[in-house]
Amino acid sequence: MSGAPETSPVPDPAAAARPAPLPPTLAWHGGEDGELALLDQTLLPHQRRVLAVRDLETAIEAICALRVRGAPAIGVAAAYAAVLGVRAIAPPADFQSATAAVCARLAASRPTAVNLRWALDRVSRAAVREATLASLLREARAVHADEVAMSERMARFGAPLVPNGGCVLTHCNTGRLATAGDGTALAAMFRAWQDGARFRVLAAETRPLLQGARLTALELAAAGIPVELCCDSAAAGLIARGAVQAAFVGADRIAANGDFANKVGTYGLALACAAHGVPFYVVAPTSSCDLGIADGAAIPIEERDGAEVCALAGRPIAAAGVGARNPAFDVTPGHLATALVTDRGVLRPPYADAIKALLAAGR
Repeated sequence: MSGAPETSPVPDPAAAARPAPLPPTLAWHGGEDGELALLDQTLLPHQRRVLAVRDLETAIEAICALRVRGAPAIGVAAAYAAVLGVRAIAPPADFQSATAAVCARLAASRPTAVNLRWALDRVSRAAVREATLASLLREARAVHADEVAMSERMARFGAPLVPNGGCVLTHCNTGRLATAGDGTALAAMFRAWQDGARFRVLAAETRPLLQGARLTALELAAAGIPVELCCDSAAAGLIARGAVQAAFVGADRIAANGDFANKVGTYGLALACAAHGVPFYVVAPTSSCDLGIADGAAIPIEERDGAEVCALAGRPIAAAGVGARNPAFDVTPGHLATALVTDRGVLRPPYADAIKALLAAGR
């Protein structure tokens, strides 16, 4: 038989080494009697366990313990958890009051991320329009769908800002694990890579819970994007040496003037980027904007258990009796951000008027 010999595809060693795709960060299974499925992020990257959440207490514990985390993902999870909480009151004498009480408990679980309140306010308004569990579930599904759509639009607006051939610094986790879609800051990188840009990512490990090491590096590696880790304290020096061409971070709350709260350590990175002329981009949905907060000084900062700092992987790393400060977030002045990338476009400073106009246009 003539003709060219048959050949087998050459295996791609890099593809073979990539982590397997992750299960969805969250999902609702079933109807009004269904359950919330959450990927337990405290076990990543070594274990992949999906939690079946059927009651309010379990949902609150999952949010507080960071089994589900990231401002957009927390908002979606809380919207579904409100359905679980109201469902357990069978039937509530006052549906609207019961919904408000459940939402108030959920809102107290994480004080900094405003997406939580945004989602729960939508669920509460749904209870006013129609006092049924079906109405709450429809609204929770709508919150979920809206977050997915916002991720897609942020990716589209942010991708052109990713430096082709350069190194991108990121801090904490802003990908699929932090949202209901492809992410915020990481979504821009995913889209840029799909569009043909080639770059490297430097992920700060993000002490004390190592979201950068455990989660961000995992997501980037799974997408085939070259990624290296650095200690949080090494980032500023690497920026000074010219090793970073742009920084991309997320935001858990953006004040009316553009100041924003993000994972602790972000402020120092923004200062280093400003000092050395490195573009610093903030990628966040409009659901993270809070016109009720005038500036960053008014953003509540969650203080977590100091034991998270004094231990690593469950083992003590400090002497017995040593305490710790453990703010989960810090606030970065808006003027340090080169641009705010939102699901409705890219904002440039000064931010106060731009944010106000952006939100007014979406009403």
